Amino acid sequence: MKNIQSRIAAVITSAVIGIPLLGYIDEASALGFRLPNQDAEGVARGNAFAATADNPSAIYYNPAGISQLEGTQARSGLYFISVDTTFSGTSGKGETDPALQAVPQFYCVKSLESLPLSLGFGVYAPYGLTLDWGTHNPFRTAAQDGKLLYACVNPVVSWKVLPSLSLAIGPTLNYARAELEQGLTAINPNDHFHFKGSGFDAGFNAGLLWKPHEMWAFGVNYRSATTVDFSGHVNTKPNTPFPPYFSDTHSHASLEFPQFAVGGVSFRPNTNWNFEVNLDWTDWATVNQIVFKNTPLGNIPFVLNYTSSLMYEFGLTRQLGGGYFMNLGFIYSESSSSDRYFNPIVPDLDLCVPSAGFGYHGQRWDWAVCYQCGIGPGRDIKNNVNATVNGNYKTVNNAFNLSATYKF
Repeated sequence: MKNIQSRIAAVITSAVIGIPLLGYIDEASALGFRLPNQDAEGVARGNAFAATADNPSAIYYNPAGISQLEGTQARSGLYFISVDTTFSGTSGKGETDPALQAVPQFYCVKSLESLPLSLGFGVYAPYGLTLDWGTHNPFRTAAQDGKLLYACVNPVVSWKVLPSLSLAIGPTLNYARAELEQGLTAINPNDHFHFKGSGFDAGFNAGLLWKPHEMWAFGVNYRSATTVDFSGHVNTKPNTPFPPYFSDTHSHASLEFPQFAVGGVSFRPNTNWNFEVNLDWTDWATVNQIVFKNTPLGNIPFVLNYTSSLMYEFGLTRQLGGGYFMNLGFIYSESSSSDRYFNPIVPDLDLCVPSAGFGYHGQRWDWAVCYQCGIGPGRDIKNNVNATVNGNYKTVNNAFNLSATYKF
């Protein structure tokens, strides 16, 4: 019985999977299951956008930035990504499905003429990860296939306290749905553990933008932690060496989505250049374990023991004349999981992410496109709680973002 419990417990980490909006999106990296890529201009600048935040996607990057916008503006975008993570170890070799996937974003802002207030409304996915290692991978008892949808509805209000200072806050109303399938044994590729559940939670985000001088701006963005209690069902297909399982059992599991804070400084030596540096902290240390409750074997805990980590973000914009501009960016993201509790369903690696983009700001329309490449040069996992996980992991992802704004 203890061996059965340990096998199923190894499955539980698969609940910690990505989050797309109105679809599923792959994002395997040191970002854990967080998805910071929310707009083509922000992504092209390495997400160093908290102190710039001058389009409607500021609702995500720094909601205080919407005070810079005039009138009514609506912005939508699509983020496409293909992730290829490979594994090589004593247990064999494996590779994720690199199929291209997409996630949309939508933002709308209205600045009031008679009051120093701006109102915003956003729908996006602040976390995201979906991976499929296939049913015949060498560590199927630790990771196989997982999906999770986390859609955030985020109204905000920004108050221009002074011409140089804006403050903003708004609730985040979130719907999440998780689905995972996992092998129970290494010897039978047809057995499985399948969970499907959903839940709601709520939190808030807040921002500050201070522009003491035309050459300098400082931005801070904060998002609160939230906890989703996924309520759903567990379905298991038994394997003959083990006792039979209930075919369909109601179960639930709680997962904390950690708080994060971003601080940035923008320097504009003249009207043609904008340089920005951001420090992005995620409180992964609060994500210690997940417990599936009321499974056929009772309550099953799985220890994650994540550690908090940083992303270092660098971006620049060069105005080219006639409304056209180009962006360049770079992110270095630290890993958050230890070798002992590393799980391939969230292949957490140190990641280097260069990016570049091009766009146009017009009287009625703005648009931007960008390309992003994430490279995890390799991580050797040793002494894992599941020996089949030990080995070398590498990640390469290719991503594109398209965004457009209409000004009413």
